[in-house]
Amino acid sequence: MNDLFRRFANQASTWAGSPQVFVMAVALVVGWALLGPVFGYSDTWQLVINTTTTIITFLMVFLIQNTQNRDGKAMQLKLDELIRVSKHARNTMLDLEELDEKELDRLHEEFKRFADDNTDRLNSIQAKLKDVKNVRK
Repeated sequence: MNDLFRRFANQASTWAGSPQVFVMAVALVVGWALLGPVFGYSDTWQLVINTTTTIITFLMVFLIQNTQNRDGKAMQLKLDELIRVSKHARNTMLDLEELDEKELDRLHEEFKRFADDNTDRLNSIQAKLKDVKNVRK
């Protein structure tokens, strides 16, 4: 059952994201709008598009969420594997998704400082290279 739903959700998400489906949806809305005068812009005319879009949206939420959950897990596993095989990586990074918000914020600040330090070093190196080029002229 899970495999059947996974395959269905994947195919439906792929199909729903295609340009053909977008064009079909636009054509449906345009067709509905053009029929407005025929039905006198009645409540029933409005109810048709509201009900149709609500049902489609409701069902697509579950299909898209399923696809995103699987994609997220796959991405996390790929990143975990890269961390695991990297010589200088910290293996403590493998289970970051288990940390609470404060711990994630602390790590974020640590990496921000690391990036700022590297930016300062890079700017210093670029300034020295510029000085060397000016001396050669």
